[in-house]
Amino acid sequence: MFTFVFQPKSMRFFLSLSRSSVLVVLLLLTGSWGFLVHRTINQLSIYELPGAMGPFFYKNMDYLVYQSPRPDLRRNTDMAEAPRHFIDLELYGNDIPTAWPDAAKRYGMDSLQKAGIVPYHILWMKQRLTAAFSGLDKDSILFYAADLGHYIADAMVPLHTTENYDGQLTNQKGLHSLWESMVPELEIVNYQLSSSHRAVYLKNPEKVIWKSVRAAAALVPDLLQKEREVSASFTTEQKYRVQMRNGKESRSYTTAFAKAYAARLGNTVNQQLLVATDLLADFWYTCWVDAGKPDLTAITGTFTEADQAQYQREIGLFSGNQLLPANLLQARSPKYQGGNGY
Repeated sequence: MFTFVFQPKSMRFFLSLSRSSVLVVLLLLTGSWGFLVHRTINQLSIYELPGAMGPFFYKNMDYLVYQSPRPDLRRNTDMAEAPRHFIDLELYGNDIPTAWPDAAKRYGMDSLQKAGIVPYHILWMKQRLTAAFSGLDKDSILFYAADLGHYIADAMVPLHTTENYDGQLTNQKGLHSLWESMVPELEIVNYQLSSSHRAVYLKNPEKVIWKSVRAAAALVPDLLQKEREVSASFTTEQKYRVQMRNGKESRSYTTAFAKAYAARLGNTVNQQLLVATDLLADFWYTCWVDAGKPDLTAITGTFTEADQAQYQREIGLFSGNQLLPANLLQARSPKYQGGNGY
């Protein structure tokens, strides 16, 4: 079992133990990063892949983009799903085993499920995607590639790395959806949706994912503090809007407050979106290399000169941060504005 690094007070211990069930409700309401950002990350990562992989992923972009929110939806039927999206680092202490067998031996499965397992699950998904590449199993490659994108994106959200996942322990409840959904929905038109990064092979994926998760966690104090600073200049009426839903009062942040918070955050949300994009491309590439660099031509299907030309055009637009102005950001396409299945 866990050796907690602090003593729980009042409801804190209960909240940590019930986090999985609470997070199910929270994320079903917010869509985790939001469908917009999950889909954006999966699309942008495709442009960072080498030529031997790019055509296959580009030809299947619709699937990879549209299915990126699927793990959130799966929680409706799979009770084991929620812990795969977060990790409460405080509950593990300072010396966290980064290998799953060591963690399972030290903490036990019940404790792991309660405190979250997203870095471990990402590494398990890497194994599954590598196996799919080895067998040139098109359906499995696409399935695991899409889902891997989701978990990597979630792991780069600071509030997915802490017990105070919704600001509920610091009287800032609602911060989760504000940071990862409302702010990017309002601000994505101002984001840099480009990167000079190109997929690289990860010699030690375990080390990379844990380092990235810890870097995301290091952002938590700042995002909490900035919410306090912005709140100081808003009245309660200016900060929240109240609506009646099914006979019950529902409170959410106003657009004015969300914009002010976004301005105070600077490029933090945009930065984490790009970190997830680069990391996903690296993981996809590493899986392919570890599988022996199989030739994907046979499962790509017809890839015409016109397809190649459009693919290269989009890579250029991505590099110049012009996908959104060119109406080529799939997550903003009308065909994605509704429905949850492919």
